[in-house]
Amino acid sequence: MSQEKVDRYKKEKANRKKIMRRERIMSIVRKAVLTVAALALICWLGYSAYDIHEANKERAVAEVNYDAVTDYLNSLSE
Repeated sequence: MSQEKVDRYKKEKANRKKIMRRERIMSIVRKAVLTVAALALICWLGYSAYDIHEANKERAVAEVNYDAVTDYLNSLSE
């Protein structure tokens, strides 16, 4: 092995705990981000399905009688 390889190996061996800890933390962060993205997707799909379901329901129709308002406005203009 060349001296350069030996030096690199010693440096990696000296920092192995740091490297392993960093890799473990990055793995946890990666999993957390993917979990949040998956939950957001599931919530969005659920909300969309609920919205479509609610849009297909019949709505109650209310009829408004404006005769009193019309009579009042006509009496003002006279």
